[in-house]
Amino acid sequence: MKISVIILNWNGSAMLKKMLPSVVHYSQEESTEVCVADNCSTDDSVSMLRRDFPTVRLILLDKNYGFAGGYNLAIKQVEAEYIVLLNSDVEVAESWLQPLLHYMDTHLEIAACQPKIRSFVFKDKFEYAGAAGGFIDRYGYPFCRGRIMGDVENDSGQYDTIVPVLWASGAALFIRREDYLNAGGLDARFFAHMEEIDLCWRLRNRGRGVVCIPQSMVFHIGAATLKKENPQKTFLNFRNNLIMLYKNLPAKKLKRVMRVRVVLDYIAALSFLFTGNFKGFKAVLQARKAYRKLRPSFLPSRQENIKKTVVHHIPECKNYSILWKYYAKHQKTFDQIL
Repeated sequence: MKISVIILNWNGSAMLKKMLPSVVHYSQEESTEVCVADNCSTDDSVSMLRRDFPTVRLILLDKNYGFAGGYNLAIKQVEAEYIVLLNSDVEVAESWLQPLLHYMDTHLEIAACQPKIRSFVFKDKFEYAGAAGGFIDRYGYPFCRGRIMGDVENDSGQYDTIVPVLWASGAALFIRREDYLNAGGLDARFFAHMEEIDLCWRLRNRGRGVVCIPQSMVFHIGAATLKKENPQKTFLNFRNNLIMLYKNLPAKKLKRVMRVRVVLDYIAALSFLFTGNFKGFKAVLQARKAYRKLRPSFLPSRQENIKKTVVHHIPECKNYSILWKYYAKHQKTFDQIL
């Protein structure tokens, strides 16, 4: 098997009915399989898949392992050279796999890539979670070609070049199975959010490349599992971002970055409070508390990452503050920042 497209599902029967037909229809290349890994759904997902999508391979998990844990278990049950982690709320375009496969087959130094990701609702706009490839700033804040903070650009072909990125979106992550396993896969302790950035950062530290290939395109609904304003999502984003920084930052940067993040995180918490979002305020404080409690358990992972690091300067880890550029300098597109 050359490619296994794996969709993780939990109680998403209606979403699968809507989005899976495009994946099945446009993923019929030779030696390609479409799989749904089910995180022990309690709705009719499994029976619906067996009835309506008999060609789709079912991987049944015994409980809800979250995004990271679910994919780790599913990937152990496939044997393809390449795997695609594809969100259940993604519609794919015609010939979406060919550019990804061709590039990976001809660039052996690349571990992972992503297509251009547009919004399913607003077809001409990039989608928040990935757009045309991801970066982080000096304090660990992710941003993308096509999306800076909450500002999402229209896609007019301005980012149609293939470029190195720090991270490829977990909404549509095309990766070599060998690289995935060698890097330890997604960190299941994250449960959900930021785990693909952590994985890609580990790969970059170890000398492997990550790129965006805009000649492939998919459409992502986004926030289908947890809405943007959900306090659990706020908690996971803040907690996991701090854990990711602790795992991957070199020693000479870690203390300085974490000191600044204390200030920035409390500013973020107060901004929630002053806008009447008490749950968001509480989620940030709980995230910092959880990070402090969990940090010792991540020390072995940090030590392993540092030991295996061979690249000490990653250009896609930017040495500026995206907050300063966005709020103080009013640079709200990727091109303006450059």
